[in-house]
Amino acid sequence: METNPDPSDAPQPPPSDPSTSKHDSLRHRLQGPSLTKAGQDSVDQQKVSEIIYNASKGSKFFANEAAKDKQLTEKINRILARKRQLEKLDLSTELRRADEYIAELELGRELGQVVVHVDCDAFYAAVEELDRPELKDVPMAVGQGVLTTCNYHARKFGCRSGMASFVAMKLCPHLICLPLNFEKYTAKAQEVRAVLAEYDPRFESASVDEAYLNITQYCKEHQMDPEDVVSRLRAQVHERTKITVSAGIAANAKLAKICSNRNKPNGQYRIPSDRQTMMEFMKNLPPRKVNGIGRVFERELDAIGIKTCGDIYAQRAYLSQLFGQKAFRFLIQCYLGLGRTQIQPAEDYERKSVGTECTFREMSDKVELRKKLRQVAEELEEDLTRTEFKGRTLVLKIKLHSYEVITRQMTPPYAVYLADDLYKYSLPMLTKLEKEIPKMTLRLMGLRVTHIVSTKKPGIDFFGMHKRTLSSGNPSPATNGQHSSKTDNDGEWEVWPEEEFEEAARQERNAEMNELEKLSQEQQGSLPKIEKRKEGNKQEQEESEPWICPICSLPQPPDDKEFNSHIDFCLSRQTIKEAVKATVPDEKAISPMPVKQNSTSVKGRGKRGRLRNDKAAVEQGREKRRAFFSSSSRGED
Repeated sequence: METNPDPSDAPQPPPSDPSTSKHDSLRHRLQGPSLTKAGQDSVDQQKVSEIIYNASKGSKFFANEAAKDKQLTEKINRILARKRQLEKLDLSTELRRADEYIAELELGRELGQVVVHVDCDAFYAAVEELDRPELKDVPMAVGQGVLTTCNYHARKFGCRSGMASFVAMKLCPHLICLPLNFEKYTAKAQEVRAVLAEYDPRFESASVDEAYLNITQYCKEHQMDPEDVVSRLRAQVHERTKITVSAGIAANAKLAKICSNRNKPNGQYRIPSDRQTMMEFMKNLPPRKVNGIGRVFERELDAIGIKTCGDIYAQRAYLSQLFGQKAFRFLIQCYLGLGRTQIQPAEDYERKSVGTECTFREMSDKVELRKKLRQVAEELEEDLTRTEFKGRTLVLKIKLHSYEVITRQMTPPYAVYLADDLYKYSLPMLTKLEKEIPKMTLRLMGLRVTHIVSTKKPGIDFFGMHKRTLSSGNPSPATNGQHSSKTDNDGEWEVWPEEEFEEAARQERNAEMNELEKLSQEQQGSLPKIEKRKEGNKQEQEESEPWICPICSLPQPPDDKEFNSHIDFCLSRQTIKEAVKATVPDEKAISPMPVKQNSTSVKGRGKRGRLRNDKAAVEQGREKRRAFFSSSSRGED
């Protein structure tokens, strides 16, 4: 069993001092969101950083990341300037409020629950190694274009998930990259979930390879210690599935998630459920180890002196002024080691928005852009009709050819869901952007409605499952900083501020995967002309081959609407959660379309072959993809 070093030894963010090299923060950024992955204890990260920097230099991806890094540096300078101003003021009121909030949280500290986070070890790679045992002892990765996971031999070279494959090959020239086979992964995930359901029938699927369980009741019924229960669970998973899992055991989900990465692979770690131990654990923990703190927020915190979660307390008077009230609450909870204890199936969570996005080749013609906007509006109408919602706020999202993402939003005079209304109210936003950005060239367009309301007809609530959501706002002392909703049969259930930060970090990872896929395409674009001619000869064949999603690499039918609908499933956490019902252990394992991988499949998604005459087959394919994406939208360890 490998044991990870103390969290305080984890890679630290670059200094935010403007006097440092302007490329230091960019090099750190280019290392990607999976820098803290397990299995890289002995890796020379400085060497890896230099290779990534040189390999991507000169690409659109590099230019985009450099621009983002510059913007972040400017933002940090503004944060520091604001902090210097605050230091001259009397912040006794802010300090008192912070201390009152800490006291309120302490009064509500829950220590009676046993929450477990289970995480399969290098899941895709582990499944592939079952079919090819010879790969267990050599560096191997799964994924083409962008790696989805690597085995632990490959991680020793600095290879990790979310890394462009051509960069990984520079780090490890003898790396073996296998194509994705989601049929195998989905089937194996079902086997793992069948074991988890024996310990907590209402376990929460966090991704295809990880889940949360509350084993409090199981421990009581069997009169077993939590560590013994988890050891038995892990042994049963290995016995039945032949893969290993790691686990974290704690009083809440936040700590359990951190702990599951502590003794990877094939290990477990428990934080005893007492206040002092939990506080000590968080004291030296780098903020990046907390789910919900990504690269951007990490740098901002480091700039004001928060290098560990223990440093949050000293800066508590400044947090709400610098980062807002939600960030203040989230960070204070991190400092105290608090998190949600309610574990429930993902479909039980409340949806907050519905949206769709369309990725396409670079487009600048105004007529074509309006056609695309109309198409997106029609797709969103379909989604809103299917989910039975309409929205009071309409959001337009575009991605420029330079990969810069811009969003605009407006409030229609009434809640909308029809394509005519969605188009009518989004068109002025697009027109305004065209005036603001000369020669605007896009590669992505999306629409999303928020502040949604249900269009379901009132009916008898046979099972008491309709949630009554309280209006959002600042927490009252009675809720200890939580927004609360109720169900008729389950009483109160928690919604912690961490949810929004976890979602933001997840979107950051998704965006990274998307842009790395484009970087890989740029590299493919530099192939010799003879190779390009070979690719051109395969165009007719590609018309019938699946398009590959740039975010998750899952194959899709070569149809515009189906492809764009799927991308929305990748990016919308709420849509993903609704599909979890299709993957409960009692149902048959649902297998997505078989993957036919080749070097041109990513480019093949630009073709306009359509499957118009087999709607039933398309709908069946959509349901299969939803089932898979209920659990595969996140990265894996």
